[in-house]
Amino acid sequence: MSLTFTLDPAVTPALRDGVLDLWADVTNAGGAVGFVPPVTRDAIRPELVRHLAAMAEGRMRLLTGHDAEGRVAATAFFGFNTHRLKTHWVWLYTVMVHPGHQGKGYGRDLLAAAEESARTFDGIEAVHLTCRSGLGLERFYGSCGYKEVGRVPGALVAPGDERDDVSMLLTLT
Repeated sequence: MSLTFTLDPAVTPALRDGVLDLWADVTNAGGAVGFVPPVTRDAIRPELVRHLAAMAEGRMRLLTGHDAEGRVAATAFFGFNTHRLKTHWVWLYTVMVHPGHQGKGYGRDLLAAAEESARTFDGIEAVHLTCRSGLGLERFYGSCGYKEVGRVPGALVAPGDERDDVSMLLTLT
């Protein structure tokens, strides 16, 4: 089985709830997606609302992956730069695959779908993301074509856990 990817899916209550469930499950499994476990859907909801508002304003786009049962199993949000000197690249945020689907190659599939989507955006030459050190994410993203282009030591701090913030870039041209 593989995931079915959709760029710019209709934002329905089912999609919203699916993204909230995914985000909470990924975080509570130790995923580096902006929260520290334990986290609830209610704690995540304001951040999702910000993402959805940015989508409505055309500043962000959503890529989802649904599993065979139709559940949201993967996401990535594209953030567009508004500064005139940076409009040739996009950010990739909240890159997630449900913990129950880990180890099936879906992360690679998600990044390939993200790259394919980014190549359809007018004037976009690169995709930029950041990740937390200490989880092997740099190696994973590197194996998908991303190059480490910067690192801020100790930039991400949670109680008892200090990590580097690693910048990665995928050139599309």
